[in-house]
Amino acid sequence: MTTCGEFLVKQLEAWGVDTVFGIPGVHTVELYRGLPSSGIRHITPRHEQGAGFMADGYARVSGKPGVCFIITGPGMTNILTAMGQAYADSIPMLVISSVNERARLGLGKGYLHELPNQRALTAGVTAFSHTLMSVEELPGVLARAFAVFEGERPRPVHIELPLDIITADATHMTPAPRPTVRRPAPNRTLIREAAGLLKQAERPLLLLGGGCVAAEAEARALAAALDVPTALTINAKGLLPPGHPLLLGSNQSLRPVRDLALEADVVLAIGTELGETDYDVVFDGDFRLPGRLIRIDIDAQQLQRNFTPHLAIQGDARVAMRMLLAEFNPREVEPGSPGAKRTAAVQARLHEDFSGWAHYRQLFDCILDALPDARFVGDSTQTVYSGNHLVELDGARRWFNASTGYGTLGYGLPAAIGAKLAEPTRPVISLMGDGGIQFTIAELASAVEARVGIIVLLWNNAGYGEIKRYMQRRDITPIAVDIYTPDLLAIARGFGCAAERARDHVHLAELLRGAPHDRPLIIEVQEAAPFHP
Repeated sequence: MTTCGEFLVKQLEAWGVDTVFGIPGVHTVELYRGLPSSGIRHITPRHEQGAGFMADGYARVSGKPGVCFIITGPGMTNILTAMGQAYADSIPMLVISSVNERARLGLGKGYLHELPNQRALTAGVTAFSHTLMSVEELPGVLARAFAVFEGERPRPVHIELPLDIITADATHMTPAPRPTVRRPAPNRTLIREAAGLLKQAERPLLLLGGGCVAAEAEARALAAALDVPTALTINAKGLLPPGHPLLLGSNQSLRPVRDLALEADVVLAIGTELGETDYDVVFDGDFRLPGRLIRIDIDAQQLQRNFTPHLAIQGDARVAMRMLLAEFNPREVEPGSPGAKRTAAVQARLHEDFSGWAHYRQLFDCILDALPDARFVGDSTQTVYSGNHLVELDGARRWFNASTGYGTLGYGLPAAIGAKLAEPTRPVISLMGDGGIQFTIAELASAVEARVGIIVLLWNNAGYGEIKRYMQRRDITPIAVDIYTPDLLAIARGFGCAAERARDHVHLAELLRGAPHDRPLIIEVQEAAPFHP
């Protein structure tokens, strides 16, 4: 007999799933029956939150949904934080969980792992949640999930299988062909109206968000065709390369870029929420767009959030850019063009603002000199906050972190593991703080077990340094932020990792170039002992 659990594995494999993150339990062992005979790789985290973060990092790099097998009850409550981060950043994630037998659902009799309603728990962090009530439903529900991932704004989907369904007979089932789903194309009339506004603009501005990461070539061509200063959200870094004459960076919260936004007569925003964590990290509400705003987004509701547009266009970012490009003559970027001059003036002011950040710039220059093709996966920590402003990379999907949207701690380590599994040939650097890494430090064991050679750059300020400064700026006596910090290097070595404290930039570069390929390397940088070139 082929069980439903075995059939599920076959169906996932037929649709291109090659990796599953999960922790087996008595309620999910039947999901694992079919894995050994499949081509799917299983990665075992040490906590379900780690499973979700790994799936998130895997999805951001691969463009495919990250898939998790999760037990009933505590497995679901543990993974919710990771689902919240993925939901906030529009990341495709398929969470497949068990649930008690159909006849026992919602009875409150104290069955193992019982919750009143798992689907209610996931309602705020999923596109949808579904309880499978028959084996025959499975292909259709999976097709719905992949329609979310590939045809609309991607977000987590939760499918729960009752214990009696997991073991039900599915011998009569054959894997269904993968559905073909395409995101909607924008309305051509509205695209032409947008093109007309942009042609008449004297001071245009382009804002690109994470919804554009699959349209790198189109983004570069559009910025050049419009000759327009271009700001990128954190998840959009790399759409324009370092030194590009039209690149403003991810500095929308800083005064020079805000002044440019105030004077812009037409603003084109594509694939961006225009949300607080990209446009107002100083939390003063002073990012404003008084000019005519054109918004393009896959999500019709998002088109009306935060900033009301003059022209709202629903559709896929890549298709929309191609349609817009058809309305303009192609051109190369010219350093002396009006758009480049406007950008250069802003960059000169930003350079003055960054004059006190030289030690962070030297740190990232050292890293990129040693590993120029590195990918950075970050937590909420000082190196991430500074790098969000300072670092520019040639290529999308090379810089992402948990400082945006949901803003959880502990993300950077497991998400880096997922990123490395998705593209093993590229160096992956996890930017962590000593506080954040303690949330998910057990995932070092997962990385050693999976032979994943990531690099963890551990910024150690012996506590929650950023929150302490936040308190002090508000005349709050610091409390609960100077936490006990263990010997993190000794702990890392105990897990089987390589671990060193970098003395200076030369030593850091040596450590980076000599990082092992089959296990993590933790490099500690102490804030109290800043580097010297």
